[in-house]
Amino acid sequence: MNGERMFLIIGSGSLAVRLSRWCSESRRSVLVGLAATLPLDGPLDGCEVMALPKPMMLNELPLDAHKPTAVLFLDPDALSDSDPILALKKKWSNVPILTTMELEGDGIDLISVDDVSLSAMKDRIRSWEQKDGATVVQHYLQSVPKDSLVAIFCHDNPDPDALGAGLAMYEMIAEMGLRPELLHGGMIEHQQNRAMVRLLDIPVRRLILDWEVNDVLRDAAVIITLDFHRPGANNILPEDCVPHIVIDHHSLEESVAADISLVRPEFSATSSMVASLLMSLNHPITPRIATALAFGIRTDTLGFTRQFNAVDIRALSWLNAYVDDEMMKSIESPPRSQDTLECFAEALASRTMEQGILLAPLSKMPNRDALAQIADFLLPTEGVQTVVVFGPRRGKVILSARTIDPNLHLGRILSDTWGGGLSGGHKALAGGQIPFAHLVDSLPQDPDTAASMAVAAMQESLLHLFLGAE
Repeated sequence: MNGERMFLIIGSGSLAVRLSRWCSESRRSVLVGLAATLPLDGPLDGCEVMALPKPMMLNELPLDAHKPTAVLFLDPDALSDSDPILALKKKWSNVPILTTMELEGDGIDLISVDDVSLSAMKDRIRSWEQKDGATVVQHYLQSVPKDSLVAIFCHDNPDPDALGAGLAMYEMIAEMGLRPELLHGGMIEHQQNRAMVRLLDIPVRRLILDWEVNDVLRDAAVIITLDFHRPGANNILPEDCVPHIVIDHHSLEESVAADISLVRPEFSATSSMVASLLMSLNHPITPRIATALAFGIRTDTLGFTRQFNAVDIRALSWLNAYVDDEMMKSIESPPRSQDTLECFAEALASRTMEQGILLAPLSKMPNRDALAQIADFLLPTEGVQTVVVFGPRRGKVILSARTIDPNLHLGRILSDTWGGGLSGGHKALAGGQIPFAHLVDSLPQDPDTAASMAVAAMQESLLHLFLGAE
């Protein structure tokens, strides 16, 4: 209870229980209600339930002294105060109160009852969380001496979501009088990504050698990870690195070590998160930043044809007022390379399909970002529910997976099979980079033969994984 923020829910009905269950998924919550009328059919995981034998005064409740993030006041039965709202305001001044009752006053948000109120409350709480997170990041950066180095790390081979969010954070940090650097490992190869960097003048720097990374980590006052939360997993940071700030939208499999951890899986893109952060801070937006963030959101949601949420639509709606349409068109439709066309041709020729699973192996892969393009192209094919495109590159088999099967969670399937950061992703799209040695017990010296054996082994592994084939 010591220093931890929490939601206090006061109510004895089903709405109070449902809202408590939802709130407890992201933050400590306390539900206060009358034992006789609380509709509990079991424990509420992660939520403390204070079931009262009779109504009590607010100050008599065995609550700790910590100030709640917000009070959700759903009915007055549990409190015997003559004016419960006044008692709440006296005990915790400036704490927002969300209620379904016909009440008025400063700091009170009135929401109509039923399922609409549950949805509206969730949205209001998210906005508090977002503003709270944005303010924490702002205050943290303002505490750093002027002209200090702030290192912003993207994952390897950054995509438009990482690049868009990275550019926005870079500009915000620069305007605070700090010295940002936007860094990544791997390559930027996709023609759209290269066009984005060039046309939006994104000041991204590639790190290759360990000593380069060590120099940055030594000199940086603040280390930020963007669009990833696990150092050493598909990024150039050492595994033992503890960043100061983590900003990511991917689901967590384990706790994050950082001074500030903003991991919000309800967003479908990190660019949506950063846009919401800028909105919460009333930060000025430029057509360059808006175009970068909007392109990041569009690509991570595949033009809002795969998983997205209301927060993504809200962010893009705000950005669209500032987007440079001509620049966006130039980024979306750059010339396609001959290498990419060769990869498409081989994937179409090598593809096999069984029970809705389409596998497309490549024998060589000069451009790894062609995989995602091929996977996105093949998925909307008659009879296809899941696509995996894969090929060899620098001692690893790189794979890109997509699905429309509601019963599959690609990220979990791949990470359960090849863990340790080698693979993972979302429910409908995922990827990985699996070393040859994880697929073939004894590798030959000849690199072409080793690559061929690894691709064949990956084909067998995927057949077994998705179809149970021997």
